[in-house]
Amino acid sequence: MSIISDSLKRIKPSPTIAVTQKARELRAAGKDVIGLGAGEPDFDTPNNIKEAAIKAIRDGDTKYTAVDGTPKLKKAIVEKFKRENNINYSVDQITVGTGGKQVLYNTFMATLNKGDEVIIPAPFWVSYPDMVLLAGGKPKIVKCTEKDNFKLTAKKLKKAISKKTKWLILNSPSNPTGAGYSENEIKELSKVLVKNKKVNILSDDIYEHVRYDNFSFFTIAQIPKLKDRTLTMNGVSKSYAMTGWRIGYAAGPKDIIKAIGKIQSQSTSNPSSISQAAAVEALNGNQDFIQQRADKFKERRDFVVNSLNDIKGINCLTPDGAFYVFPSCKGLLNKKTKLKTDTEFVQKLLEKSNVAVVQGSAFGLDGYFRISYATSMENLKKAMDRIKSFCESYN
Repeated sequence: MSIISDSLKRIKPSPTIAVTQKARELRAAGKDVIGLGAGEPDFDTPNNIKEAAIKAIRDGDTKYTAVDGTPKLKKAIVEKFKRENNINYSVDQITVGTGGKQVLYNTFMATLNKGDEVIIPAPFWVSYPDMVLLAGGKPKIVKCTEKDNFKLTAKKLKKAISKKTKWLILNSPSNPTGAGYSENEIKELSKVLVKNKKVNILSDDIYEHVRYDNFSFFTIAQIPKLKDRTLTMNGVSKSYAMTGWRIGYAAGPKDIIKAIGKIQSQSTSNPSSISQAAAVEALNGNQDFIQQRADKFKERRDFVVNSLNDIKGINCLTPDGAFYVFPSCKGLLNKKTKLKTDTEFVQKLLEKSNVAVVQGSAFGLDGYFRISYATSMENLKKAMDRIKSFCESYN
């Protein structure tokens, strides 16, 4: 008899982490692999944030903190929401976790009962469905087409809602597509949600500051009638290049925040005291570098999109934000190429050209692949040349 739990059998390892690990292993074996799988800025954490962490260590700020975040960090988060999103919260409406991923996991563990449905627009971040399954819920995947810029429409949302729906997940700008929901699009979705009062909204805003072309960020908690049913998750990982510091946070209804804290008290307890001190400086300190880095990401985005669209058989939309593109490889999946799926395309690309990307099917939509352009322009130029040569070998 296996000692492994039945709940673990319902999920699979993260495909994005698997691709990144495979790239590391090939490099260790001497292969010249370019990894475009990781969702991690290649920029360093700004010096003022590092110095705040060093000061915390020297000041002896190395003890346990409150389970769900220090008062200083919660206050900084409250001020961030007021300053940047014009949303008012109190400190008891804030929770801090060991990364945004833990905040999401805790949310589902704290709120889902067996059979509760969670609407997840596809393409989706790979961990959403598996988190829901681990918590005993049922992912309800709604496929969003390229025609709709991979975004959920009010019509599809209305059709997806049932008596068992507990949550809707919205991610803008999105991983894996980079598509962002405009204020008008959010308001159209809100009309459906206002009428369906039992549906809660989980807004994943982790890429809020990584956006381009004057895309104006708007989050659904800014809709007054939905604020009390919305949990807004964010963090310092992407905007401040602090992925390894592991600080995520959320704002929302007090009962949900309290329940999340209860789960966390019996799992990790508090996030790192040093990381929390650094996050205070990230949120309160100088923000100028965010736009500067976004400008560099935009330069990379434009290069990658243009390069991909010059390749026969590949088609790529221009994303509003994040640091991903989600091109179609359907033009190369046919009898002539003998490539049947996006998974085969990705595997062959790695084997023959030493470029690691992630198949679209991992994100819930077949016939695509995700590229992270959070790497140097030098790497991107080499990668685009290799992808072009690889695709031309099948044309």
